[in-house]
Amino acid sequence: MRELSLNILDVAQNSIAAGASLIEIVVQENSEKCEMLIGIYDNGCGMSAEEAQNVTDPFFTTRTTRKVGMGIPLFKLAAEMTGGALRVESSKNAGTRITAEFKTDSVDFVPLGDICSTILMLITMNTDRDFLYTRKIDGREFTLDTRELKDILGDVPLNEPEVAQWIKGFIEEQTQIISGGVK
Repeated sequence: MRELSLNILDVAQNSIAAGASLIEIVVQENSEKCEMLIGIYDNGCGMSAEEAQNVTDPFFTTRTTRKVGMGIPLFKLAAEMTGGALRVESSKNAGTRITAEFKTDSVDFVPLGDICSTILMLITMNTDRDFLYTRKIDGREFTLDTRELKDILGDVPLNEPEVAQWIKGFIEEQTQIISGGVK
């Protein structure tokens, strides 16, 4: 994939397919160490030990509609190409934790891409789920928790155009602030 935000989208879609009601996405950058950590954690149905062990094999899939699954193997490859790694922790009925580490100074580092639109799309297309998005850059951070938004908005859905526009603006503004672009 040409940007890491698409890998995040793919893994989050796996979480949704696994019945997760809460999906946590963490994107953490450390400029001094030239590192980026991306975590996607869910409370879905989880995987057996065998499934978790084989999830990075493109020819191992639990899907019945096709015989290959490329999302997690491509995410792993993107991390390993930079000198990083991908870890998968999962157990049945306890959810799954996928953590990818990247070396951002590697010539093979794929850019993060449009993470703001990815998070917005996940939230507005899956209003029956909750998302906890945390973005950290060099010790500064912000969090967007759809559970808090739903409490404030009551019956107003997160995919209402004005709400979606506010979410997008909030994510973009907060990202700019923590990256040092706005004071």
